[in-house]
Formats: sequence, C-alpha cells, structure tokens
Amino acid sequence: MTSAMFHYDDEMADLIFAACRERLSMDPVSLDFGGLVESLHSELAGLMRPEGNDAAAVLKLFIDKLATAVVSCDSPRFLSFIPAAPTKASLLFDMFVSCSSLHGTSWLEAAGVVVAENQALDVLAAQAGLPEGAGGCFVAGGSAGNLSALMVARDTAAHRRHAEAPIRPLVAISEDAHSSVGKALHVLGVGTLTVPTADHRLTGEALRVALRDDPRRDDVIAVVATAGTTNAGIVDDLAGVADVAADHSLWFHIDGAYGGAAALFAPSVQARFTGFERADSFIVDPHKWLFAPFDCAALIYRQPNLAKAVHTQDAHYLEVLHSENPEEWNPSDYAFHLTRRARGLPLWFSMAVNGLDAYRDAVEAGLSMAQRAAERIAASPHVELVRDPGLSIVLFRRPGWRKEDYDVWSARLLHDQVGFVTPTSWEGETVARFAFLHPNTTVEMIDEMLASMA
Repeated sequence: MTSAMFHYDDEMADLIFAACRERLSMDPVSLDFGGLVESLHSELAGLMRPEGNDAAAVLKLFIDKLATAVVSCDSPRFLSFIPAAPTKASLLFDMFVSCSSLHGTSWLEAAGVVVAENQALDVLAAQAGLPEGAGGCFVAGGSAGNLSALMVARDTAAHRRHAEAPIRPLVAISEDAHSSVGKALHVLGVGTLTVPTADHRLTGEALRVALRDDPRRDDVIAVVATAGTTNAGIVDDLAGVADVAADHSLWFHIDGAYGGAAALFAPSVQARFTGFERADSFIVDPHKWLFAPFDCAALIYRQPNLAKAVHTQDAHYLEVLHSENPEEWNPSDYAFHLTRRARGLPLWFSMAVNGLDAYRDAVEAGLSMAQRAAERIAASPHVELVRDPGLSIVLFRRPGWRKEDYDVWSARLLHDQVGFVTPTSWEGETVARFAFLHPNTTVEMIDEMLASMA
C-alpha cells in the first residue's frame, strides 16, 4: 500500500495554483504586513498531529495569519535593506523547478540543468569582462559565495606565491566590507588585515601603504573589494586594488552581491567598475538586482579549475560522478556544497524570455530613481542628503531627529502601507535610507514618504 502523500491531489493542486495565480496577478504587490498577531505560536497550536489536517484549512491559516506577519520585499514600496523584485517569468519557472524536483548537483544526474545554468553564468562572466573559460556555480547567497571563493584563495596561496603558504594567512579587507566576509574568514581560520578607507572606499593606494607598513604583510594572501556596499552603494577602487593584488600575488575577490548587477548591466555607471574584469573571483546575487527569486547567488572564477581542485568532494559513492568527459561540469565541485537545488534556472529562463536589454533597462531604472529621489530630497525644506547617491542607495536625514523619531516614522509608514523604509547608521548618526531596485517604484511614492517626515 502506497502513501497518499505521494499521489496527485487535484483539489489540493487547484487550491495552491489559485493562491499562486492571485499572488502573481498583484500589480503592484502590496507591502502586506498587517502587524503581528498576538501570538503566532497560539495560531499554530495543535497543527502538528498524527492524523494531519485539511489542506484548505492549513492554506487559509497561512494566508490569513502567517502571511500577514511578512513584509513583501517584492513590493515597489519596499525600500529597506536590499529589496527583491523577481520577474514573473522567474517566479513561474521556480514553481516548475520545484514541481519537477529538479536539482543541479552533478553532470551525471542533471546535465540538462547544468548546461542551462552555465549558460546564464557565461552571460554574467562575459558581461563582467572575464575571459572565455571563466565559470562557477550558483549558491544560496552572498555569504556562501564569499566563503567558497575565499576558501579557494586560502588553499591555492602556495601555488600562487610559488612558496609555502603562511601558517596564519591574512586577507586584506576594508572597514566597510560586508559582515559575511569577516564571518567567512573566521570560519576558514584566516585573519584579517583591515585597511583604512578614504570616504568609506577601499583604494589601491591605501592597500599598498597597509602592505608596506604592516609587519604581517608577508602573510596576506588575498584582498576583498566591494562593488557596491550595502549601506551606501559605494564602489571600491577596483582597478587600483587589482594593481596591488597583481604586484603582491594576491587573490583578488570582488563582493558584488548587490552592486555587481550594475557592473554587468548598467552602461551609465560602467566607469565606476573599471577593474572588475581583473577579478580572480566575484559574486553577484540574482535574487537582488537581477530580479530572480530567493535564494540565488552567482559565484564565478577566472580559473574554475583552481576551485575544482579545492572543492571537489571525494568519497567512494561519489567516484561515479567524476569522469574524463571534457564537457562534464559538476556544480558541486565549485563551492562548499554538494546537493543543491537548481536555483539558477529561474534566472536562465527569465533572461531567455525577456532578453538582456530588458535587464539593462531594469537595472538602469533603479539608478535613475535614486538620482530623482536625491533631487527631491535636495529640493525639500525639511530633509537633506547625507551624501550623493551610491548606485541605487540614497542616505538622507531629517535634521533634529533622533533614532526614536526615525523608528516611529518607519513604523508609521509600514502601518499605513506607504512604504517600508528602515533607518540605518552612518558615521555614528541615525539616518534614513532608500534602497531602490524595483523598476515600478515611482516618484509619487517617494514624495509621499518624504512628505510624511515634515
């Protein structure tokens, strides 16, 4: 007797498909958040029981109670953190990936998936200016991508330096590097050489001085530059850092989780990213500014064979995955993972359906909106810019406000469904922050949010 769990249930399918259709048809997507119910735990009490529950009742519980405690980050009014705005094509194909139990661990099991994902990766590598033969894989997010790339940097240091690797290797990072970089280095047992920045931007000159003056300079094996800091959208001096990395045989990794999309698809700011093409590895998160569903980060190496030498997992039962076939490409060989979902396919499908020009236009829309918002702020009598926009991020302040005032304002905006805008810290001061990404965010929305600060 087979379990009913594995039989197709037409009624349940109709329920879920109807909910998906309703969600997909929202235009625009609302912020949704209606405030936390008194106790999410009490709403779930007794749900897990031996005999199960009616699917319609469970779905209604989720939609009516649990989903109301979630802010929709694909709303054009979501301007906090780094938003997401997956295309309809990517969302629909993500459903197909799940329904088909598609995964992308190895060539033997999923060659069709791997070929498609690699085509999307080839586009990103080519847009970045990396040479033919560059490649990698899709991972869960920027944290996983940074960890995997820096693991390769650590384990190939001796090869690169033509000498023994230091016992306690160091990686040079800036004070504004993403927290995931420091966490990755901690996991890897690698120390940091923190380089002072000029106006929060890592420069080649500052790195050169740090390597000259620090007594631990011979232990530095790599440097991480940021292509668009998440707090302010600042792009490091990639060309200058690349020069110093080349002079000192350092692995040059670029964290472009957020801003890398502009490097790849925004001609208007291309000059800011000069030197990106010289990276030994880089990451960019399609679930951010490349309009793919969660969770998806692209990790790309200039010489993927180095990553394969580091990440390939050896076990008797895995021997069958590795052959002499020159076309073979196992995504499990290029990052710290083994089993993985085919998270790159929704991006591949959407790129193929919508075309690369549409991606260029969508990324440029975020950049344009940041400039227009800055103009609105500059013209307003009650708010002021903290600094010029960095890519699609705008920092601004309401003079005289304290942290408590920003917190109250932010909560009111969300309660009234006007916007989701959370404050941040900048040089010790609490300020407001817009992060633009959704092409459908309008100037009228921005005016409404700014007016609420009067």
